[in-house]
Amino acid sequence: MTTTAPRLGTALARLLLVAAALLGTLLAGAAPASAHAALTGSDPKDGAVVATAPKEVNLTFSEQVAMSADSIRVLDPAGRRVDTGEIIDLCSGAVVRYGVALRAGLPDGTYTVAWQTVSADSHPIAGAFTFSVGAPSATSVALPERSPGGGFVGVLYGIARYLSYAGFAVLVGGGAFVLVCWPRGAGVRPVQRAVVRGWLTLTGATLAMLLLRNPYTGSGELADAFDLAGLKAVLETKTGAALTSRLLLLGAAALFVAVLFGAYARRTDPKERKDLAFGLGLGGTVVAAGIAGTWALAEHASTGLQPGIAMPVDILHLLAVATWLGGLTVLLVALHRAPSVERAAVERFSKVAFGSVAVLVATGVYQSWRQVGSWSALTGTRYGQLLLVKIGLMAVLVGIAWISRRWTHRLADPTPGATDGDLADADGTDANRPGRDRTAGDLADADGTDANRPGRDLADGDLAAGEPGRGPGEDEDAPEDGGAAEPDPERAAQLARQRAAVATARRKRERDADPERSGLRRSVLTEAAVAVVLLAVTTVLTSTEPGRTEEEAGRSTAAGTAAVPDRPVDIRLPFDTGGVEGEGVVRLSLDPGRTGANALHLYVERPNGKPLDVPEIKVALTLKEKGVGPLPVAPDRIQTGHWSANGVQIPMPGDWRIQVTVRTSEIDQTTIEKNVKIG
Repeated sequence: MTTTAPRLGTALARLLLVAAALLGTLLAGAAPASAHAALTGSDPKDGAVVATAPKEVNLTFSEQVAMSADSIRVLDPAGRRVDTGEIIDLCSGAVVRYGVALRAGLPDGTYTVAWQTVSADSHPIAGAFTFSVGAPSATSVALPERSPGGGFVGVLYGIARYLSYAGFAVLVGGGAFVLVCWPRGAGVRPVQRAVVRGWLTLTGATLAMLLLRNPYTGSGELADAFDLAGLKAVLETKTGAALTSRLLLLGAAALFVAVLFGAYARRTDPKERKDLAFGLGLGGTVVAAGIAGTWALAEHASTGLQPGIAMPVDILHLLAVATWLGGLTVLLVALHRAPSVERAAVERFSKVAFGSVAVLVATGVYQSWRQVGSWSALTGTRYGQLLLVKIGLMAVLVGIAWISRRWTHRLADPTPGATDGDLADADGTDANRPGRDRTAGDLADADGTDANRPGRDLADGDLAAGEPGRGPGEDEDAPEDGGAAEPDPERAAQLARQRAAVATARRKRERDADPERSGLRRSVLTEAAVAVVLLAVTTVLTSTEPGRTEEEAGRSTAAGTAAVPDRPVDIRLPFDTGGVEGEGVVRLSLDPGRTGANALHLYVERPNGKPLDVPEIKVALTLKEKGVGPLPVAPDRIQTGHWSANGVQIPMPGDWRIQVTVRTSEIDQTTIEKNVKIG
């Protein structure tokens, strides 16, 4: 049974609409570019109440961040800034910690710490917390509701990121497809346009990201995209350097494209063509790897575990994606716009795509382990869930590729003796033989007859033949005396358009009459639609906090993270015994907060911050991972709401669980606990 090819224009429009809808859903559901570094600790802690004002505020992060003078701001209850604006670098080894000094003589009250910075993988992060000196108070500080990297600027930046990946894929994959699989495609105009548009898309998206980078990581105001001072600051960052390097490499890529579609396409000598192809392949690989490296050097791969291995792996991953998806895009263009693509070219691309998938699997497994690290992170974090979606789409894409491969094997063999320069038509016949149509403007009709001979009706609107009152060979412009007629330019142009339309219609009928080629077009079109969604998921993944980092940050937050070396542990433990005046807060201070002897102070307060007298309070310390404890501590009552114990011994460093038992009456009692890291 003959397979009828679909109307590609309608099918393409529908598939692109579906892909766009899925892309919109993904981008709409994506949170603003959040946290790749995470705040894992602070001194004072969030919600802590300290007896005296600290000299500085310190923040601890899960990975390296870029700090500026305004990255940490401390505001008093009236919203006035009380820090000196001088960032203090307290990093030591793997510990990433920064602080800011406070002015002397701060009065009692609640202070707000607002921070905003950029993580090592280029994504903006921000947050805020409060602590109180003496006792909590009302505060009038209003923090911005918009998250960093969000708003309209965030949307524009996300679109530019997606377009940069898409442009890179078409540029690199299209060039590889022409060089490796279909050399004749270098002279095919639709293929040339596709690759050039890939270059233009990547270049435009890179310029847009460079301009939007300042408001994306800062104010969020689009007008700041044209702030020259902000642009200068961006150029001094790692991301700015990566984007600038990408633009320089795109200049070299433009030269590659010009030679590929210029000198290489015009070469007829086989040896010269082979030598030039080798040079283009070598140079193009270097440029493509360099462009891929601008992502690896500035984003996920550059930070976290094993960056020395992760960056080359990331480059290979990006090149494999581009070779497969970009080559797929150009193959679709060739099948739709230049249906004379040979079976051998499709078979070669099938082998290249298989190799690309193998590289993708190998590099993807490593990247997944590096960014996720555990089954719980794979299923319980947003990054892990998106990764599962990506894996599912990859499986679908491989399945469709297998179907495409079957259609490829069913294609008719090429005409014997045909070369890359031949014009083998969609049905396998030689377009150069006498009577065959050679170009869109040739005059061979669908049945092989010459549309220029007298009496042939060229199109429904042609008046040269079949017109009432005229003979088969008569022309309406011919003079009555039989003399030679003057050529009519308008008439000639009309005839040329009609002949081109007839030739195009004939070629379309011949193309659609080939069931194997039609089936291949349909499967490749479906692959391309799935690839659009896959690329969207990948873009969202690059702006989502890795599962490993999210879990580590969650554990640190739940554990009430580490004390700063040489500074006391200050934690705040709300409680409710259920009885009369059974609600309150225990503020615990362990000084100096390290191994050896420590002074323990406990302050029991009502919800309004006033001291609460309780009959009994007990403390126990446990280091579960070493099997130490619980070590009981019986503090002495000093005054109303204040208990203390001296010489509390911490035998070894680690994550200690502090349990506080509060009794507010003869029968009302509760135990509260929190983990702290003792250095």
